[in-house]
Amino acid sequence: MDGVVLALSARDLVPDDLAACTWSGSALHLDSVAAQLARARLGAVDYLAICPPSGLPVAIGGVDYSVREGAGTLWQLAVHPALQSCGIGSFLIGAAEQRIRSRGLGWAELAVEESNPRARALYERLGYVAYDRRPDGWDELAPDGSVRRYETMCTVLRRQLA
Repeated sequence: MDGVVLALSARDLVPDDLAACTWSGSALHLDSVAAQLARARLGAVDYLAICPPSGLPVAIGGVDYSVREGAGTLWQLAVHPALQSCGIGSFLIGAAEQRIRSRGLGWAELAVEESNPRARALYERLGYVAYDRRPDGWDELAPDGSVRRYETMCTVLRRQLA
């Protein structure tokens, strides 16, 4: 059986895209993404959309340039659940790394939840190496509509960019 080849492009995520990104998280998460788009307009971050020819985002993710000097920190990476394991996450990371290089920075970093070995395996396949651990947390919506704090432990990985 032959596979389907999908032409993808990377572009800046814009506020009008958010309605098509409900697959990436709750309304609270999308509020956070909207806040990051305001930071993108100031140049503090890049927020990318990976799109097929339709122009609708099938993956999104940010690069923050204020976390560590000389590095871009990838975060809020998400691929549409129905399209995972199709190479789109690798495409997203490659596009984010290109943005980091275009700013003259030599390192890409990211943190992955220790409960997510599948994502960590992807990052390691792409050349990321673990060098630290740290707790992380964020607010999320509970099924009853209340906001609760989610706490987790993350492994921090980095990759030197050529």
